[in-house]
Amino acid sequence: MTDTIYLPYFTILLGVLALVFLALAVRVVPQQQGWIVERLGKFHSVLEPGLNFIIPLVDRVAYRHSLKEIPLDTEAQVCITKDNTQLTVDGLLYFQVTDPKLASYGTSNYVQAISQLAQTSLRSVIGQMELDKTFEEREEINSQVVRAIDEAARNWGVKVLRYEIKDLTPPAEILRAMQQQITAEREKRALIAASEGRKQEAINLAEGQRAALIAQSEGEKQSAINRAEGEARSIEAVAAAQAEAIRMVAAALAEEGGMSAVNLQVAEKYVEAFSNVAKQGNTLIVPADMGNMASLVSSALNIVKAQK
Repeated sequence: MTDTIYLPYFTILLGVLALVFLALAVRVVPQQQGWIVERLGKFHSVLEPGLNFIIPLVDRVAYRHSLKEIPLDTEAQVCITKDNTQLTVDGLLYFQVTDPKLASYGTSNYVQAISQLAQTSLRSVIGQMELDKTFEEREEINSQVVRAIDEAARNWGVKVLRYEIKDLTPPAEILRAMQQQITAEREKRALIAASEGRKQEAINLAEGQRAALIAQSEGEKQSAINRAEGEARSIEAVAAAQAEAIRMVAAALAEEGGMSAVNLQVAEKYVEAFSNVAKQGNTLIVPADMGNMASLVSSALNIVKAQK
């Protein structure tokens, strides 16, 4: 009777123990994580993401590592440049656990290890450069720091992806000197730009004057050519008219009575010219050879009579 009473309790106890055992044996690993299982204090396996089983009281999950990319803000530190200038540098390190086993047993604290190594490598790289180069070659500094850390971090199961310098801060005196240098450089560029502007303005004015003079000379040249052509045409016209008149006179002379008409016209012009000269003053002017004059007039009268 007593055994019958305790039997249900024993069954319930077994069920509870089974549930506890199952809860301790089942491990669900999230994505992008790696869990280290130790069996009796010794490394046994790495649990992959998903459903996994372990032996309770024998196996235990000793380490849990995130396999995602992790940003690590390193502490700001003072570095000495090649030209003995103090420089405060602050950076950001990105790394990723690639081997959970090495990350668990390679070092006691891989985060602190890579952080200290990053600071040491940064001081070494900065010490090989002058102050001006540190501002110009940030990418080179980042690359050298990553190469130095990544080589040592392989033994810790960590992959260093990149290192980024957040801030480079020189002392206040250096900052003032750099600001003065920048101001002087900007003023220099402004003066050069102003002089270049004046130079270009002078060049433009000179080219404009040159173009105006060329255009004016071309206009004067064309005007002279036009006047010369006009005068040439005028001379040609006058010459043509004179030639035509001469041809007409020659034709008239060749006709009957042509020479008599010419003699008459010559006599008339002679008398007219002589009379005009005589009228210009109170002095009476007579021809030296009156006989010739009379014969000339007589010839002219005879010509007129003959024409009638």
